Amino acid sequence: MEKMKAEVGRKLKTRSGDTIELTDLLDEGLKRSLAELMEKERDKVLTPEELRAAQESMAYGCIKCADLSHTLLNDYVFSFDKMLEDRGNIAVYLLYACSCLCSITRNGGKDFSQLNNVLETVKIKLGYEIESKLAKTLLRLQEIKTLLKISKGLLLHLLYEYCYKVCTTLSEFYDDCHCIAKNEYGVIIKVKCSRILLSEGTALILKECSYILGLEPAEEI
Repeated sequence: MEKMKAEVGRKLKTRSGDTIELTDLLDEGLKRSLAELMEKERDKVLTPEELRAAQESMAYGCIKCADLSHTLLNDYVFSFDKMLEDRGNIAVYLLYACSCLCSITRNGGKDFSQLNNVLETVKIKLGYEIESKLAKTLLRLQEIKTLLKISKGLLLHLLYEYCYKVCTTLSEFYDDCHCIAKNEYGVIIKVKCSRILLSEGTALILKECSYILGLEPAEEI
């Protein structure tokens, strides 16, 4: 805990002045993540089991990434509020992206989980600049994994930064390129399989990165 400091720059301590225990940190993370989910009224759409999974995924993921997102050379300021903000360089952003990708591929009307089989009949078309940008970003994973291997896992912040880059590029992709078109009644009228394949590929990349970082993405958040 020496590396992690409170928001005022001092060592992270409890009210009594003792250094905070890891169990206290985890418990506080669970309380904060549940409050965040309740504020977004996720309890109304998720089952109790899904809500609990989302709560743990957010809490533990944020705490891990609060540490892994920094280099080993510098101390950093600890803040639950910053960790649980759903926009910015934080774990929640990554977890929401994984959940969103799962939702899109489920609604695609086909089984996109076996990419090799789907690619026999559907080809990925990169007709828009943002589609090419996302595809090129995904291809950088091997470069990052090579750096991690060379550094023996001591540069995990590079992987975290890469995940953030994928998520922000994915956000641009969704803004400009719809995967599923619906009519005014909410009925699906067109599925753009090429874009869903690109989304599924992104999901696989983020899940692999999450595994390396020790995160457990929930399908519903």
